[in-house]
Amino acid sequence: MADETKSPEQTADADETAAENPAASAPEAPEIDARDLEIVQLKEEAGALKDRLLRTAADMENLRKRAEREKAEATLYAATNFARDLLSVADNMSRALAAMPAEAREKADDATRNLLAGVELTERELIKVFERYNIRKVETVGAKFDPNVHQALFEMPTKDHPPGTVVQEMQSGFAIGERCLRPAMVGVAKAEG
Repeated sequence: MADETKSPEQTADADETAAENPAASAPEAPEIDARDLEIVQLKEEAGALKDRLLRTAADMENLRKRAEREKAEATLYAATNFARDLLSVADNMSRALAAMPAEAREKADDATRNLLAGVELTERELIKVFERYNIRKVETVGAKFDPNVHQALFEMPTKDHPPGTVVQEMQSGFAIGERCLRPAMVGVAKAEG
């Protein structure tokens, strides 16, 4: 084997050849076509746009649901102040009817009986209107005391009812939808001791 030594001219010629044709001297790298690169970029952009579209659609659906819920609540609770003011009318009608005992009604003249019948009819109609607008009386006597819908005026020692049970109603409570319109004024049982 002969040791091949290159002269400086041969080395310069090899360098010139390599500079003119870099692919000849470097290992071949896979070339990415400009179209392939564009396709990859477009796919990435399409994915990003699809993600934005899905997020926007979800945001719009959430906004629609929230608007519907707020509209329903506004409709339900719009008459709250007006209804609260009408509760005193209902209370006064109940008091007027309770003021005359059953024995006195039987002995009353026709004009008084007709007046009482008119008050009863008006009270029933008012309760129907309340029900139509989702206003209802709060359950009291016999129910467990609930500070959200009951206001305790006094405690009554008793063995007949478990402690914390409403045993007497002083004034009716009302709720509109799930909200308390006016708490019921009640007496609550406590353990005798």
